[in-house]
Amino acid sequence: MFKSYDELQRYCQENQIQMIDFRMIALTGEIKHLTIPVSRLSPKIFEEGIGFDGSNYGYTKVEKSDMVFIPDITSAFKDPFWDVPTLSMIGDVFAISETKEPFEHDPRYIAKKAEDYLKESGIADANMISPEFEFYVFDNIAYQYEAHDIKLKLDAENAYWRRGNELYPNLGYQNRKHGGYHAAPPLDTLHNLRSEMVIELEKAGIQVKYHHHEVGGPGQLEIELEFDTPRQMADTSLLLKYILKNVAVRNGKTLTFMPKPIFGEAGNGMHVHMYLLKDGQNIFYDPEGYEGLSEIAFYYMGGILKHAKALMGFTNPSTNSYKRLVPGYEAPVSICFATSNRSSVIRIPGYVKDPAKKRFEFRPSDATCNPYLAFAALLMAGIDGIINKIDPRKEGYGPYNINIFELSPEERAKIGALPASLDEALDCLETDHEFLTRGGVMSESFIENWIAKKREEARAVNTRPHPYEFELYYSF
Repeated sequence: MFKSYDELQRYCQENQIQMIDFRMIALTGEIKHLTIPVSRLSPKIFEEGIGFDGSNYGYTKVEKSDMVFIPDITSAFKDPFWDVPTLSMIGDVFAISETKEPFEHDPRYIAKKAEDYLKESGIADANMISPEFEFYVFDNIAYQYEAHDIKLKLDAENAYWRRGNELYPNLGYQNRKHGGYHAAPPLDTLHNLRSEMVIELEKAGIQVKYHHHEVGGPGQLEIELEFDTPRQMADTSLLLKYILKNVAVRNGKTLTFMPKPIFGEAGNGMHVHMYLLKDGQNIFYDPEGYEGLSEIAFYYMGGILKHAKALMGFTNPSTNSYKRLVPGYEAPVSICFATSNRSSVIRIPGYVKDPAKKRFEFRPSDATCNPYLAFAALLMAGIDGIINKIDPRKEGYGPYNINIFELSPEERAKIGALPASLDEALDCLETDHEFLTRGGVMSESFIENWIAKKREEARAVNTRPHPYEFELYYSF
């Protein structure tokens, strides 16, 4: 938003800003924040930073936890949710040292290093990406996990389970199960809410491509963004989640990006479209290539498919991610590519004819990821594919322009499958991560720390009884 401290200061005076809010990113991608009165704002903050305890962010051990946060003046935006006029901005983490070096485990710095590595390689000047955000909006949620009391209860005003509600009024406009895709009002009861969300996103400088109701009948929605570079898009992704959640709360509703909040309904993905720019030109485009894609595009695709299992450790880093990625449904679990086939890991959108926008999308990822790490990992896998000229056609990854689940078991067995659990994905990341360490983008210690923390999450879920287990085994 600003290019200089003087611009920032002038804006604060002209707009009666009273508070400055600083947002830091935890290892998981969760946003933390602290706030100062505008009277304490000074150039020193942007030079010396603000001290904080990094151990509470998942970055490091308690005995080495002192770190410094330096805000990025270009990321500032006026926060629409505070009663007191507030300007918010994100920033970078630095280790405390005489030379004030960027902290190598800072996700935002990792995304920057991946972008720098791409430029230094000479392959391209920029990686352009566009995520599609799917999420559910509910009217109420109650959940609890105690040793003696396990429960979950969700409700949504246009959910199919409300059809039998005899309380006045029931107007009868509930979406069918799996019947919400592009539903029109009155079935789309959340159109006004989505439009309000998009208005707030646009005010914050986030360009929205479109919004609509998704397949999930009980309030599944989608907002797709225009293209940007990985670090900027990761900033945008976190800001989007913040804005959407707070607009929902402002309207007495709640939303979740959980990949699979409802059994038997469509899951929430975060499909990522991508292409490369060099000298202002999309180098994924070739009018003579298959589906208009260049050899570089296929090599990039080949790298992502080769490392797909390991990538899941960053693009799908929750135990709930693997409740969505189940074979036999629309969720992409087959390690292959295809045109307009939604069951493949990589899909080439058949509707894209513009050479400037020729691309493909990675479909498995979901919004439980830390976007800085997910986007950086995808970029590094693609670069590895180009460097090693991994052609997905020669490697047997496709194209599979058919419904993969209609193939015979013998034919389907020839196509690799994504990990079926978080533990399995972390196993794959442990054995296949050299491509992530090139150019010093991710360090061995960072990857080890990430895997260790994610294994703790998996262990916490795996060691607890599930309610459905009581239905299966209680009477044995």
